[in-house]
Amino acid sequence: MRTCGLLLHVTSLPGRFGIGDLGPAAYRFVDFLAQAKQGLWQVLPLVPVGDGHSPYSSPSTFAGNPLFVSPERLMEDGLLRADDLADAPTFPADRVDFARAVPFREGLLRRAFARFQDGAAPALRDAFDDFCRTQAGWLEDYALFAALKSHHEGRPWTDWAPPLARRDPAALDAARREHADAVAGHRFAQFLFARQWEALRRYAHAHRVRLLGDLPIYVAHDSADVWAHPDRFLLDDDGQPVAVAGVPPDYFSETGQRWGNPLYRWDRMHEAGYRWWIDRLTRTLSLVDLVRLDHFRGFEAYWSVPAEEATAIHGTWVEGPGAPLFEALERVLGRPLPLVAEDLGTITPGVVTLMEHFGLPGMAVLQFAFGGDADNGFRPHNFRRGAVAYTGTHDNDTFRGWWEGGATPEERAIGRAYLGPGEPHWAAIRAVATSVADTVVFPLQDVLGLGSEARMNTPGQDGGNWAWRVADGALTADHAERLALLTQVTGRVPG
Repeated sequence: MRTCGLLLHVTSLPGRFGIGDLGPAAYRFVDFLAQAKQGLWQVLPLVPVGDGHSPYSSPSTFAGNPLFVSPERLMEDGLLRADDLADAPTFPADRVDFARAVPFREGLLRRAFARFQDGAAPALRDAFDDFCRTQAGWLEDYALFAALKSHHEGRPWTDWAPPLARRDPAALDAARREHADAVAGHRFAQFLFARQWEALRRYAHAHRVRLLGDLPIYVAHDSADVWAHPDRFLLDDDGQPVAVAGVPPDYFSETGQRWGNPLYRWDRMHEAGYRWWIDRLTRTLSLVDLVRLDHFRGFEAYWSVPAEEATAIHGTWVEGPGAPLFEALERVLGRPLPLVAEDLGTITPGVVTLMEHFGLPGMAVLQFAFGGDADNGFRPHNFRRGAVAYTGTHDNDTFRGWWEGGATPEERAIGRAYLGPGEPHWAAIRAVATSVADTVVFPLQDVLGLGSEARMNTPGQDGGNWAWRVADGALTADHAERLALLTQVTGRVPG
């Protein structure tokens, strides 16, 4: 089935409380998607963020981002009062000021939990208890990890007292008693996220909008996942990575990208029947309908960088888990797997074979289309029918920003010949929409024709990423009508 959608992370939604959330603006965006005849809303990972505020470096791959909890919805539940929000600071409308927004939002969550403990919102109590019971497999480790990390002023778990770092049972029991209130508060924040997200998901489904999520291949070293299960990762006796993840030099960086994530002990994952991966994907699919599997390349072979290296140049390729992992996922989730393989970068015949064997669609990005010759696979006339095609991704500049500042003169000449006259960003949208690709997705920045100031992420750049927000009122009826017409004439209206 042909479909069309928009890419916009939750943090980028408008609103007056410093960061996009699951409140009124999220519902208005679903309304816009429905008006524009869009069948998909793609988001970045919904997890809490770690250093650099990246959703690809999280303290938990199972938890939801508590900063997404809507203060307005907490008022409706009776957990916040109007005077709690009356003196909210004035935040920038176009960027997330993480340094100010995070402590403000965390303060609201603490206030909501204190009210709940004092008897507010009694109708939620059974639902909260049920959530804690059904999600205990990941929730208990995460809540304790988050409480301990706060107690240690944000220091990584490898810097905690050895009994805690090594999860001595007596030390963990003592920590649970000492930090019981903080642990319960983190459980409650996760409950609020889950409740609000599920309500938004139901609303999206009622408007024929499916949700496309994102699952990073790796997890952060400083995370509940690694702390709770160090045996699943390539660590030394002190809990430090022996080798870390990344990619070799490529389009984005001449020194490659040294991500720093610990590498998996795939032998132990295999011995355990890939249970952790099954649980991880099942959890993600409880929140979204489809999952973009980031850095699919790493499942066939991954770039292993010695931990002492400052860049990713001196890494080596190591064989990944391959087909047995996806066979294990199929046994639980069935076939076809609801996955999109992010297959950008250096792709080998082995990667292609793995994707084809499991029927996984790959990606095509128009910004990469205008180098080389007519056989360039990113040009729409070469798209594969099963592909998910984009004008750009969260790692690209906006199309207009790339066109005006990043494209070479040769790329612009080829692009103009290919796209024709008119606004480059809209010509790009039209070229992707009229292609044979079954699924097409456009970053909202391209629909709005925004420049580099609206870029979401620049790989390899320290600071300044993940902060862009769309202005309130930027989406108009004209935008919706223009998208709707293109969606109709290209046969992509949701069924």
